[in-house]
Amino acid sequence: SKLPKPDVQIVSTDDNQVFLALQEWYQSDTYNLYQSDPQGVYYSIVLENVRSTKQPEENVLIDVLEVRGIRGVFLANQKIDGKVTTLITYNKGQNWEPLAPPTTDMNGKPISCKAPHCHLHLHLRWADNPYVSGTVHTKDSAPGLIMGAGNLGSKLVEYKEEMYITSDCGKTWRQVFEEEHHILYLDHGGVIVAIKDTSIPLKILKFSIDEGRTWTVHNFTSTSVFVDGLLSEPGDETLVMTVFGHISYRSDWELVKVDFRQSFPRQCTESDYVSWQLTDLQGEKCIMGQERSFRKRKDTAFCIKGKSYTSALTTKPCQCTEQDFNCDYGFERSHTDGNRCFADFWHDLDSPPEDCHLGKTYESSTGYRKVISNMCEGGLNKQQSATQHNCPLLPPKGLQVSIKGQMLAVAPGDDITFIVHQEQGDTSSTKYQVDLGDGVRAIYQNLTVTDEPIQHRYKNPGVYKVTVKAENMAGHDEATMYIQVTAPLQEVHLEVAPITGRNHEVNLTAIVLPTEANLSVFYWWIGDNLQPTLTLQNSLLTRFPETGEVSVTVQASNGRSMVQDTRTVRVYDNFQVIRLSFSTNLDRFNPNIPEWREDIGQMVTKILTKTTGVPLESLLTVVKPGLPTTADLYILPLYTNPAKRTMFVDKVHTSPVSWQFVTEDAYPPLFFRKLPGSRNVYAQMHNEKEQEMTSPVNHSEDTQHIIQGEEFIDDDLDSQTLGNAGGSPAFRSLVRTTTNHCY
Repeated sequence: SKLPKPDVQIVSTDDNQVFLALQEWYQSDTYNLYQSDPQGVYYSIVLENVRSTKQPEENVLIDVLEVRGIRGVFLANQKIDGKVTTLITYNKGQNWEPLAPPTTDMNGKPISCKAPHCHLHLHLRWADNPYVSGTVHTKDSAPGLIMGAGNLGSKLVEYKEEMYITSDCGKTWRQVFEEEHHILYLDHGGVIVAIKDTSIPLKILKFSIDEGRTWTVHNFTSTSVFVDGLLSEPGDETLVMTVFGHISYRSDWELVKVDFRQSFPRQCTESDYVSWQLTDLQGEKCIMGQERSFRKRKDTAFCIKGKSYTSALTTKPCQCTEQDFNCDYGFERSHTDGNRCFADFWHDLDSPPEDCHLGKTYESSTGYRKVISNMCEGGLNKQQSATQHNCPLLPPKGLQVSIKGQMLAVAPGDDITFIVHQEQGDTSSTKYQVDLGDGVRAIYQNLTVTDEPIQHRYKNPGVYKVTVKAENMAGHDEATMYIQVTAPLQEVHLEVAPITGRNHEVNLTAIVLPTEANLSVFYWWIGDNLQPTLTLQNSLLTRFPETGEVSVTVQASNGRSMVQDTRTVRVYDNFQVIRLSFSTNLDRFNPNIPEWREDIGQMVTKILTKTTGVPLESLLTVVKPGLPTTADLYILPLYTNPAKRTMFVDKVHTSPVSWQFVTEDAYPPLFFRKLPGSRNVYAQMHNEKEQEMTSPVNHSEDTQHIIQGEEFIDDDLDSQTLGNAGGSPAFRSLVRTTTNHCY
């Protein structure tokens, strides 16, 4: 089937074809092996349930190994019902067979392992250490030579790692060691070096010059070392290697150079070689459409192959047979009907390919395709009966619209490039209607073929719906996306009552600038909690279970920028709150921004402190957002004498508290504060006649007051002396308490 999007591991990309392992939804520790067509678009399954192993850091190893040196040969471990068996293919996965067991053990004695109940199985693990071989070792310059660790039996045993070797590409095997060894090929495989894979120190290695039939022990050092790796000098023809390791875990590196050149008295000549022909396990000589023969050094020839050595000898194309064809895309091989390829239930035989355009032709599949890189000629042609069809007009399907760079949140004025893509259907005769959501519309012809970009700029912030409609005589399709156009956030102010009671409900409100910011996400960090609360609203209700100071931070993000503000909330078991209201005249000068409210609150607190004699640290005035202007006066437990606290409350209720709010004719503009990116005055007094109301404060009257900026309050100023300064226009007003709450 066409490749879906689960976990995918690439196995091979040789010969313009992709081999990959794909984990289906129903698999946990196995993958299915697929191969592609020449374009890498369509994939057909070649082997199911290939074992996988999860490594640290979530790396996954698939038990598939491409045998180097001979094209088309792969080894794989298949896991079915918990049983792992090793299979080999000589034709890129068309046929898989179990490995034939050796006939004798390493001592030459016959063994009782007989097919079909007993086979050779190999571990196909990659080495964690890049300086040693994996459990199976092959090399391009040594075709047919495979050495690996495994066991004989009905299945692969995890911790059984006997060493086996083949010199005819897997047709026959011999056991050489009882334990796993690290392997190194020198001189095109003319010398095989083996060092035991162990955690104890070593001073010997073994080497063979006759493809593992006999082994010589060599002391490469007088002092045992922990072997960390094997390296050969550059070039496949080299006979010089280095063993590196350390004598103890605290010692430096030990490097031991081993030179095998002295073991060979001369260079090889043509008479020192013998040819061998590649066959599969059934003895078939035509593999991948050709007969191939190679040459190798005779077992009795003690000579160096050298740099000029080539292993390939002759190739001869074969006539094509059934074995040279795989099942095509949408077809599956029957294992009960002579290996015939039949259409999958979901595959429409008459359906044209996705890249079929009006005016072109396509072939309906016979269910077979020639194996990629197969060199057969003549003979059977399983594709010969394919029928030519004219490509019909296909409706657009799989229409997609995206933005170059994948940014769905942009700023006003940004250059945006829209890209339209259509997966299926005709494009040459299709019209594309584009609506960019801000009144801009356009019609394009043949848009996805020419890759003509659609470029645009949005002037104003907002969320814009972009639609593309594709239509031709056969049908239509539509794609939609949403673009968020937002200016970068400048700042955020956290509005929260600085005083609250334990377990009382508290409203946290974030005021974002610019005020037209939309689609912001708010992250609320409360106390020492490392996990924030996320909201799309700019407010959050919460409670504080413990007394003390609690830090509250809000972060606002709109996809392009993030700003934050932090406030400290003091939590008490008991305190008092007096509700304050102000003159309606003050509302005209209230810009409803946090800085203004903070200034007014500080001034009211200072005036009340001077008027009543209550310590400054015992009072806190919080002006609330919005109109009309109101405030809460907090009387904190710091003012601990209950009698004095009662006297203070009574005094506020019975005594007029008034002060003067001077206009700009008398003083420079009031409440001047720089805002980010601005030099605006956010509250400025105008020429007005003096207004004064001096009635007692109580719960029934609508008493008014207006407050002077903090910059003009003198520490020695007495509220009873506030009057018209030098005849300049001014306001005088009173504080009025409306509610008294005790907590």
